[in-house]
Amino acid sequence: MRSMRSGIGVGIIVGALMLTSCSSGGTTGGGEVDTSLDPAEISGKLSYAIWDVNQQPGMEALIDDFNKTYPNVKVKVEVTAYAQYFTKLQTQASSGTLPEVFWMNGPNFQLFASNDMLAPLSPLVEADMLDTSKYPEALNSMYSLGDEQYSVPKDFDTIAVYYNREILERAGLEEPTSDWTWDDYRAMANQITDRLGSEGIIGTGENYDNQPMLYPAIVSNGGSIIKDGKSGYDDPKTIEAIQFWRDMVADGAMLTPAQNADTTGTQRFLNGQAGMVWSGTWQVAPLLDSVVKDKIGVVELPLSPSGDRQTVIHGIGNSMSAKAASDPAAQAFLAYLGSEKAALIQAEMGTANPAYEETQQAFVDSAPDYNLEIFLEAADQYAQPYPISKNTSAWNKFETELLPEAFSGDRPVDEVAQELAEKMNEALGKEK
Repeated sequence: MRSMRSGIGVGIIVGALMLTSCSSGGTTGGGEVDTSLDPAEISGKLSYAIWDVNQQPGMEALIDDFNKTYPNVKVKVEVTAYAQYFTKLQTQASSGTLPEVFWMNGPNFQLFASNDMLAPLSPLVEADMLDTSKYPEALNSMYSLGDEQYSVPKDFDTIAVYYNREILERAGLEEPTSDWTWDDYRAMANQITDRLGSEGIIGTGENYDNQPMLYPAIVSNGGSIIKDGKSGYDDPKTIEAIQFWRDMVADGAMLTPAQNADTTGTQRFLNGQAGMVWSGTWQVAPLLDSVVKDKIGVVELPLSPSGDRQTVIHGIGNSMSAKAASDPAAQAFLAYLGSEKAALIQAEMGTANPAYEETQQAFVDSAPDYNLEIFLEAADQYAQPYPISKNTSAWNKFETELLPEAFSGDRPVDEVAQELAEKMNEALGKEK
């Protein structure tokens, strides 16, 4: 999400997590599971850490349903803004106070798992409390290290374009179709801004996030973020994709990074002040609770100059602290979060597009006018895994530091991209 679903942006991590120096002493051996316990016998207090306040109602609904079977397990949701979330987890790991259950994402997974912070899923699988075959193999693989899997896939995100039908109509524009191009997108964004800008409406409400905005453009254009252990930012195709977004800013059809820091482009879209936005499945719940909920259409990403469209796919995982590995309450809650019932509740509320197989239709039906099938088709037809490495945050920080200089026009795009590639390669070289 946001992913990350839900929320994996250019500002993903301020600095690299240094867990190797602050391991809580957890073990990858897992914990024993006592399947003879009656649910009513299991009691305890658990913390469940997440980063998306928009998903909090959905997570609390899951807890309510969980408590129908486990009435004596008290679970408290702890929400921390994404920008601080993993830094907070690092601090908790160093002091041995990690939440019993918490959200994990691909970019940070290997760092936590390799430092014995996470409990493996194998004891729950062997006890028939979890069935990992029910989740997409790509996500199972992303959340595995060595021979063990450490996170239960919660949901998955692909990217499409949301647009405001009313804004397009007022700007005299037809709704986009699946054969539209980057040139079409830029032209529409400019026309919206030119015709409705006096009302404070901009063409596109991008947020400078990696997952929904930057990465899909790069891979659609034939570029790469990381390939064969090397940075792809010095690839001309990658540079062309970054230039596409820089040109939108120069046109005035998109907020500058400084303007976005004040009120984000996505928030403007939710407020009816932006015509379009590239975003993921995590955007459905906020839209259904917004003033524009009845004005939304969804269309495939526009075709790049190479004539292709690609998206990245990612999904949040639910993890259990290694120190809670033998806690029956934590085991039961993590197993519940990986159940079909939990997936269906999230889907029906429009909270997330669940990873559990054959539960996505309920998510599609949560907003029948939004054509959410497009996100499922993207996963099947043109999705690439979200780019990660053993220490993703070490090079994410260079994206955070350098790319705003390109988007704002403070420095030429190619110059920034070359420097980013050099620094990224240096960071990747230290992983070997």
